[in-house]
Amino acid sequence: MQLDDFQRLIAAVRSEIGKAVQGQGPLIDLLLVSLFARGHCLLEGPPGTAKTLLAKSLSSAVSLGFGRIQFTPDLMPGDVLGVNLFDFRTNAFHLTRGPVFTDILLADEINRAPPKTQSALLQAMNERVVTIDGKDYPLGSDFFVIATQNPIEQQGTYPLPEAQLDRFLFKLVVDFPDRDAEIAILTRHAAQPLDFEARRAGIVPVLDAQALEAGRRLVDAIRLDRTILTYIVDLVRATRSDPDILHGASTRAADALAGAVRARAAVEGRDYGLPDDVQALLVPALRHRIVLGPSAEIEGRAADEVLANILNRIDAPR
Repeated sequence: MQLDDFQRLIAAVRSEIGKAVQGQGPLIDLLLVSLFARGHCLLEGPPGTAKTLLAKSLSSAVSLGFGRIQFTPDLMPGDVLGVNLFDFRTNAFHLTRGPVFTDILLADEINRAPPKTQSALLQAMNERVVTIDGKDYPLGSDFFVIATQNPIEQQGTYPLPEAQLDRFLFKLVVDFPDRDAEIAILTRHAAQPLDFEARRAGIVPVLDAQALEAGRRLVDAIRLDRTILTYIVDLVRATRSDPDILHGASTRAADALAGAVRARAAVEGRDYGLPDDVQALLVPALRHRIVLGPSAEIEGRAADEVLANILNRIDAPR
C-alpha cells in the first residue's frame, strides 16, 4: 500500500464514522492512529457523549469481528475470558470462549468491575494471548480494545490500576460537542427512528483485515529520525524529575509514543515524523501514565496541564 492509497482509506473510514458521530473529528483521528499503531484506547467522558456509539461505529466501518463486555461489579474473569466446561457426553473438557475472543472489543464502563476482573484483560491487551487452565489461546494480530469509563460516576467504580492503564496507548477525553454540532446531531436524529441502532444506519464497511494489515505494514516502514527519538526520550524523562509528578512515565510509554508518531505521520500523509506529531500525541499518550504529586493535586492541577508545561520547557528539534 502506498501513502496515497492509505490516505484514501483513512478518509473513507472517517467519512463512514462521521455518518453517526459528529463534532468529534480529532477524537476519530486519534482512534485511527491507535488502530494502525496496534494500540488500545481508553475513552473517558461524561455519559451521553457517544463513547459507545463511536466504538460501534468504528466496528461497522471495519470488516472485523466485534464483541462487547458490559463491565459490572459482579463480573468474573471467566465471564471475560471463558471457561473449560466438562462435557459428560464426550467425557472431556471443552473451552467455552468468552467475548474477549474477537477482533474489536468494546469494554464498556471498565472501571465498574473489580480489579480481579480488570486484570483478566492484562495479558490479552499486552500479548494478544489469553491463558486458560495453563493453555495459551491466541487472539490474533487484529485484537483491539476500546474501553470506556465515566469519570463523574464515583459510586460503585474501581479505579484502574497503573498496570492496566499502561496497556492503553491513548486515554482520550470525550467532551460535549459544540452548539452547532449538537443542533446537527438532533436534526439528523429527528429524521431517524427512535432506536440506538438507527444511529449507525448507512455505515458500510470500507476497511477489511487485508487493508488493515497493509496499512500497518506501511506504518511499520516509517522510520523516525534520531532527533525525534531523542525528543521523545527527553520529554518522557522530564516526567520523572518534574516536581509536580510523583511517578513519571516508563520506557514502555516512550516506545508506545514513538510508534504512535509513526502512525500519525502516515495518517497525515507523510513518510517521516515531525516534532508536531510528538507534541500532538504526548498528552493523550501520557496523561494516564503519570501520577501527580500531592502539591499538584492540592493546587488543583490536571495531568494535561503538567504535561503541557513540560512541552513548553523542552526545546523541540529544528
